Amino acid sequence: MTFGFLSPLYTAVSWIIVQFHSLYSHVFDPNGGWAWGLSIASMVVVIRICLIPLFVKQIKATRAMQAIQPKMKAIQERYKNDRQRQSEEMMKLYKDAGTNPFSSCLPILVQAPFFTALYGVLASVANNKKIGVIDQGLLESAKQAHIFGAPLSAKFVGSDSLNVQIVTAVMIIMMSLSQFITQRQLMTKNVDLTVKTPFMQQQKMLMYVFPVMFAVMGINFPVGVLVYWLTTNVWTMGQQLIVIHNNPTPGSHAFQQRQERLKKAGRLRPDGTEIKGALWGMLPPSKSALAEAASAAAVVEESVRANRQQPRRQTKAQRQQGGAQTAEAGEATEQSEQSVEDAVPADSGTKPTAKQTAAKPGGTRQGTRQQPKRGGGQRPKRK
Repeated sequence: MTFGFLSPLYTAVSWIIVQFHSLYSHVFDPNGGWAWGLSIASMVVVIRICLIPLFVKQIKATRAMQAIQPKMKAIQERYKNDRQRQSEEMMKLYKDAGTNPFSSCLPILVQAPFFTALYGVLASVANNKKIGVIDQGLLESAKQAHIFGAPLSAKFVGSDSLNVQIVTAVMIIMMSLSQFITQRQLMTKNVDLTVKTPFMQQQKMLMYVFPVMFAVMGINFPVGVLVYWLTTNVWTMGQQLIVIHNNPTPGSHAFQQRQERLKKAGRLRPDGTEIKGALWGMLPPSKSALAEAASAAAVVEESVRANRQQPRRQTKAQRQQGGAQTAEAGEATEQSEQSVEDAVPADSGTKPTAKQTAAKPGGTRQGTRQQPKRGGGQRPKRK
């Protein structure tokens, strides 16, 4: 039986399942649902481990898309009447940022061929047809396997068994719920709250669209495929939770929580960077690195204190002495002003100098200058 260009993939998927089935047959019934169900779940784990590099690229691409959202909005506003120029500027922006809108969908696209191959393998088993490395003996064993009373090839649609409908309905709900939780924890914890962009609105919409899509498609999936999707959703949820905890998006709520944890543990430098340990940060940092960071933080704190000095407290005697000095200075000023007034009598017709005028408190030249009266050597006052 030939399957065209997907034939090698059918063979690879069936071979992985058979190898795990052979392993689990030493513990469980070879014809039971545990042996075959765990074989499918283990195949998912192998595929997802191989996709970890793509998952890392997806995280970087998603963060890059969030960072350039304000620039994208500016380009759309600037060239809203010129679609061609708008597209050119968008492509240039994607190239400079090293990302594109399809980068975040890459892991899903890579999984699609494996999903198709698994669906084809389980469909062949349901139709009693050999596929890949699954021979007639394994085919008969897979047909006998039941998961909680539901055969691997059974579907919600077209089944007359209430038990099959209950099992498939529960698996569909769990599959959709895990998808919703995964997207929700991404939106509530790992999104830069300082930037409000249309990208965030799109992600929020997908948080509700994807679970509904999985629920609608799930009613036509065999039990074995539901096991596949439930396992991959749980893996994605756990993998994303680890990433959010250890490497959150800067500016997000999870990033603030991580900075607080590092500060309490003494693993945060004064510039806000983390002190990483050996083996890519999985092991704790050395004592010398922690001591160096603590000393650097102490130096920064000491400099901050030095720049923010409070006035010294004075004793009661010092305050009294300062008050006495102030009183003496005030008396000396009054005496000097009185001497100036005595030196310049009012009937002399001599104007006081500028310094004499400034020496008088609260006075201006106009207020302190006296006009002599006319007659007798004195000018009359102006009315």
